[in-house]
Amino acid sequence: MSKFMVNLTAINPVDRKRRTPPIEVMVDTGSEVSWLPKKALIDIGITSEGKKRFIMANKDVIERDIGYAILTAEGYTTNDEIVFAEDSDMSLLGVRTIEGFSVMVDNIGHRFVATASIVA
Repeated sequence: MSKFMVNLTAINPVDRKRRTPPIEVMVDTGSEVSWLPKKALIDIGITSEGKKRFIMANKDVIERDIGYAILTAEGYTTNDEIVFAEDSDMSLLGVRTIEGFSVMVDNIGHRFVATASIVA
């Protein structure tokens, strides 16, 4: 496995003129959902829809606010759940966003490869 970064933009689904600047995130196929800085999400009017618990790689259990945003990176777009990352958290692009983009991750070429969505 390799690590690579992409620029991810969150767009407010209610007011699409409100969007974050591109934020460098690590493509993380081990993370279920994507994480962006809390301040960036609040600044564009994304509101918390509740909290979720997460088990970290070191087995710590943490709780974070979650909301919903349109996410775009590398020319791909999807609507997805997003985690309000605290200052101590990493910014991540998770597997659900990757699946929403209908792409596979090419870890050798450090890029996304378009695929068809799986129905069944």
